[in-house]
Amino acid sequence: MARTTAAEVKQIMDNCTVSDTIVDEFITAANLTVTEILGSDTSLSTAQKTEIERWLTAHMLAVTVWRTAVKERVGEAWADYPGQFGQGLSGSSYGQMVLVLDTTGKMANIGKRGASIYAITSFD
Repeated sequence: MARTTAAEVKQIMDNCTVSDTIVDEFITAANLTVTEILGSDTSLSTAQKTEIERWLTAHMLAVTVWRTAVKERVGEAWADYPGQFGQGLSGSSYGQMVLVLDTTGKMANIGKRGASIYAITSFD
């Protein structure tokens, strides 16, 4: 069951015009992700997980269907987006907030592959 609502997500997204139905679909994805990664972690309160889910939903929306431009131009159309962004959760200010809110650091590892090292004790 989702921890956040479309209204709560839109509250942190300036002038978000995405329909509640679409926001709810992203809430479902964010809920599954937060539950899978942080659900059993007892070091985070329910309130923290709720905020992480809300900001993760906003991030998912911001990198897909809703982007806010700081500057727009009509002639030879172009837009300029705020902030410095990278990949993953660093790709939006909302995702960057997820990284701040997640004190476990687990959300920072989304999409990263684990590495294994095996030692060969003998070549004989």
